[in-house]
Amino acid sequence: GYIKRIKEDTYKQQKRGGSGVKTMATKEDDSVRHVFKCNTHDEILFFSNKGKVYALKVYEIPEYSRVAKGLPVVNLVNIAPDELITSVLTRSSEGNILDEDIEQEGEEKTENMGKDYKFLFMATRRGVVKKTPIKEYDNIRSNGLIAINLVGDDELIWVKPTTGKNEIILVTQQAKSIRFNEEGTRETGRSSQGVRGIRLKDTDEVISMDIVRKNEEFMFTISE
Repeated sequence: GYIKRIKEDTYKQQKRGGSGVKTMATKEDDSVRHVFKCNTHDEILFFSNKGKVYALKVYEIPEYSRVAKGLPVVNLVNIAPDELITSVLTRSSEGNILDEDIEQEGEEKTENMGKDYKFLFMATRRGVVKKTPIKEYDNIRSNGLIAINLVGDDELIWVKPTTGKNEIILVTQQAKSIRFNEEGTRETGRSSQGVRGIRLKDTDEVISMDIVRKNEEFMFTISE
């Protein structure tokens, strides 16, 4: 739950086989989850496991050194003590939603990036999916908004921007996967529950969701 802002030129390109440099101090049981590029006046959207979304301007996030741990996000966003941030998106000053892995190698971030995205597509640990128009998240209150209505002990884990015509891949812990077109998932409002994306066995759960983007030919998988 720690967060920090750091200048991009802090990191320099290394040759293959280099040992790398420390990017963030962490506790023993912690690990870095999200790293992405953004501008000072962009807005960060934080989605939590409890199905809520919070917003914060990038310039409101303190700047720290390369080796610093950062600040607990609970000091910046009004999340509950048992709430965890599980997905992060950037909204540019032009209002376009950007995913942390949208930019391809060699591309520069421009004001046109993300302009084709119309929906936020969500997936939960129990295989529920949901598609909601981005415009429903224009005005996010300081105490957050409901992004999805969860049932039982289910948790919201993945949120990705889509065009409305993308294909979705879900992968489960027991190595099952499903690929489908998002056009088969009707759009619903913020507080709806969503629909079944994949049927799971009792002991299985979704561990990954991604968007099939044009010109992508392979899916890379890695086991625990």
